[in-house]
Amino acid sequence: MTFTWTDLITLDLGKLNEAVTEWKTASEELAKLNGTVRDGLVKTSEAARWEGVNASVTREFVRSAAKEVDDLQREAKSIHAVLADAHEELTRIQKQAKALADEARQGDPTHDPEPDPGLLVSDGGGGKVRVDSSICDAKGPNQRTQDMIRWYADTLTGLVSHAAEVDAAVTRALRASHGADPHNAGHAEYTSLDQDQLPRAMKLAALGGDVKPAQRAELARLWQSLSPDARAQLWTAHRADLLAAGLLNPSVKQVAPDRGSGKHGAEAIEWNDWVTRTKMQTLVVFGDGLDLNDASRHMKHYLDNTGTAMELPVDKMLSDDDGFQSHVDRRHLLNREAEWRELALAEYERNGGRAVVIPVETPNADYSFTGKNWYYAVGSARSNVTGVVTVVPGADGKPVVGLDYQVNVWDRYNWDEGKGVTIGKFEIPDGEMGQQHKVGLAQEFNMAGSSSVKHYELGSGAALPAPNDPGRAGERSDPGRHARDGGGDIDR
Repeated sequence: MTFTWTDLITLDLGKLNEAVTEWKTASEELAKLNGTVRDGLVKTSEAARWEGVNASVTREFVRSAAKEVDDLQREAKSIHAVLADAHEELTRIQKQAKALADEARQGDPTHDPEPDPGLLVSDGGGGKVRVDSSICDAKGPNQRTQDMIRWYADTLTGLVSHAAEVDAAVTRALRASHGADPHNAGHAEYTSLDQDQLPRAMKLAALGGDVKPAQRAELARLWQSLSPDARAQLWTAHRADLLAAGLLNPSVKQVAPDRGSGKHGAEAIEWNDWVTRTKMQTLVVFGDGLDLNDASRHMKHYLDNTGTAMELPVDKMLSDDDGFQSHVDRRHLLNREAEWRELALAEYERNGGRAVVIPVETPNADYSFTGKNWYYAVGSARSNVTGVVTVVPGADGKPVVGLDYQVNVWDRYNWDEGKGVTIGKFEIPDGEMGQQHKVGLAQEFNMAGSSSVKHYELGSGAALPAPNDPGRAGERSDPGRHARDGGGDIDR
């Protein structure tokens, strides 16, 4: 049976919690009985001066009974551990699902320049979640609303898949613990669901950059489910593979900041539109010779009219704009350093001083570029930081807390109202370039990218890492530039 959205939000976790409590009690009572049998009955039987057939039979019976009690206790302990893990995981997933669904339904009446409408969330069948606009519009939802619909649908469907995977892991673990013979207890032992989930995560991580989108999504869910100790094992064995597989891809909303210019190709072309297009083509050529390489490249892609996504060279953006680097350092890193370090050290202590790994991610934060190149290429962009905090024992026995992180940036390239270009005496007034999208001579597109992964020791007092040297990225001599001009879907 397929696990559905309805199953997730109506799941009675109270009953599961009751089962956890009952199995905890059973495990504790069997542990007491096991001690009584082992320290009392077995010792007495082994120490008795019995001889003959009856003595042999009695001793064997006592040993067998003691083993059965021990097997029952280990099985009860295993079942309790698995159910407790499942209850914790499913509670977290259900809580997140309900909160996101409520958020989607409420919309954001405070969003500027236009409020975000409420969305309708329903069961889409087959494990999918359906999200629709609550406002009927003959033109359909605008670009920002479309992005919201897609993000909520994908994220909520991912939570349904996560719950289904936890449910399947529990089923496998319980079967392995109980075995096939109802009269013979004590088989596989589990201390947590890690024993079922970690081997699968290891297998997926080993695929590295060859991982398929569905496998990448499953790996990300397993990464969230694993304990800090199990994550450390996975990270140690497959760090490079995990990074290649996109483990640090952001999960926060990546949506258009506004409604955009409107529907593509919805209006008729007029003579003035061809004049504007010629101006923009001229600006592409001039811009490439005025150190506005990225602005030129993005405008060219807009005029190419494909609508395909483009990759942002984030290392170059950080290197070109000191203000952006400072924004990332202040908004995403320095103000969270103490919190992340404290959280990781607490897990390290709970894990008995063994290595742990904690995933971290910051919320969206907007930044408006000031230099002309990135101002005309992007304008204002949203960014966040995703990373992995590790704690390992140092050479002196003291824990070392490290952060491996990347900077993620995204935006939508459009020329809606309030946007024009003035470079020297060259001017294209507000609204004219956005009109190119409306008449179908150009097309808006998504932009996204991530920086190189950096390492920083939290609490060290050292300066944060500088961005990588971008080399020739974005320049005419950049060998990858034409490939980026061609666009292509960015898998996020």
